[in-house]
Amino acid sequence: MAGASRRSLGQLLQQGWNEIPEVIGSTGMAIVGIGFATVGCYNYVKQDGDNRRYKSTYTIMRPDDPKVKLIRKD
Repeated sequence: MAGASRRSLGQLLQQGWNEIPEVIGSTGMAIVGIGFATVGCYNYVKQDGDNRRYKSTYTIMRPDDPKVKLIRKD
């Protein structure tokens, strides 16, 4: 058993793929999904995605608030 602790990461992934492919595959898909979600949330914030024309609740802003100049007027 002393040799079992000296495996490389590639060997461990290969053994995991042979023994539990569902867990290894779903973990890979989850990591890709988290990456896509992170990029999507980043783009949403950067492109001012919360500035919708019609909102479900009213928002009151002061005239000197910097978000006032970003309000859509269409």
